[in-house]
Amino acid sequence: MKNLTDHCEIYLNFLRISGEMRKSPAYPQLDLPEERLLDMLAIFWSTGKKITVLKAMQMSSDASSTTVHRRLKTLRLKGMIGLEMDEDDNRVKYINATKLSQDYLSHLGKSVVAAVSAGKSDQPQ
Repeated sequence: MKNLTDHCEIYLNFLRISGEMRKSPAYPQLDLPEERLLDMLAIFWSTGKKITVLKAMQMSSDASSTTVHRRLKTLRLKGMIGLEMDEDDNRVKYINATKLSQDYLSHLGKSVVAAVSAGKSDQPQ
């Protein structure tokens, strides 16, 4: 049961640390649907494959394609994603990570590391 408590503490530390990071003026304020969409895009980007706007609009099982499209627009306006035209078909647009979104995701990753470190330092030796 101690391990479960440790994991809960680590997760709560992550929520606290990442919550502070998300409030930072260095990053735009994202609402929950934008965060979830950015997470899904990041997972796709991590595979090294390109993702089209149409594919992204079909990714979410809990939001309509119209809602996803609206969130893609707001993420673009906030500088979190960029669009790239297909070389052969100008109707096809690919969604790219921006420097800002890469920094944001990196900072979230650092929040995980910090939360784990904080959890280890709380353990008695």
